[in-house]
Amino acid sequence: MSKILVTGASGFLGKAVVNELLQKVDVTTISVLVRDPVKVEDLKGKGVNVIQADYNNYTSLESAFASVDKLYFVSSSDVANRMPQHEHVVKAAVQAGVGHIIYTSAQRKSEDGTSPIAFVGDAHWKTDELIKASGLKYTILKHGLYSDILPMFMGDQVVAAGTIFLPAADGKTSFVSRQDLAVAGANILATDGHDHKIYEFGGPVSYSFAEIAGILSQLSGKTIQYVSPSVDEFTTQLKSYGLPDEAIQGAATFCSAIAQGEFNFPSTNLQTILGRDPESVEGFLKVAYQL
Repeated sequence: MSKILVTGASGFLGKAVVNELLQKVDVTTISVLVRDPVKVEDLKGKGVNVIQADYNNYTSLESAFASVDKLYFVSSSDVANRMPQHEHVVKAAVQAGVGHIIYTSAQRKSEDGTSPIAFVGDAHWKTDELIKASGLKYTILKHGLYSDILPMFMGDQVVAAGTIFLPAADGKTSFVSRQDLAVAGANILATDGHDHKIYEFGGPVSYSFAEIAGILSQLSGKTIQYVSPSVDEFTTQLKSYGLPDEAIQGAATFCSAIAQGEFNFPSTNLQTILGRDPESVEGFLKVAYQL
């Protein structure tokens, strides 16, 4: 039986992958790597082996990766230090002789630094290249933008307000749920045939916010309009509501990327790996807004 190690298991994606794996493989084959073991007491209680290590500590990684057959490598959430941390992970995986590395990358159109989200995307494409050049067996999962972020962008009260107010122009996105990505990751870890594969994991259909407004209108029975202001207008309006500058800047940046088509990569890859249709945007919105 293959020895599987999942990193970032205290986060939503990593933990969801482990919980899916528990339904597919023997628990004795599963280990998780976390900085704070307290955050995965629930997994430990299910019999999962917990290893304390840190992307910043190369020695801890090399030790953690010993005898690992399949490594599910969740990208670092520390954007400022992501690349040196990822270099540690890949180098340690090579030195420890990891059999196969599965990396949670991201969909993107631009790799020349011109994207509004280059500060996020650059580390992903550089890590992709680092892994491909490592000599390891690899699978790169280019995750689409999470549908889970839609309520954060549009607001919890968007149906009552009747307006989606975002500077995303007519850009389209192939949204996908984190849970479906977790199931797909577990399926890949539990099966063979994924060596040296790069999977685009976007939803099968891309949507603009005008189309999402239409879906919300149909679900709610109310008219929801979409207004796309300039970034400056968006920033000024949200500041007047007292929202934190960091949150406003983050939303504006991602919406600018959406406007440029950075996440418009519809694909049936996810459907193939899941063995079923992924959750639709309509289905997600219906649950998220209790419609």
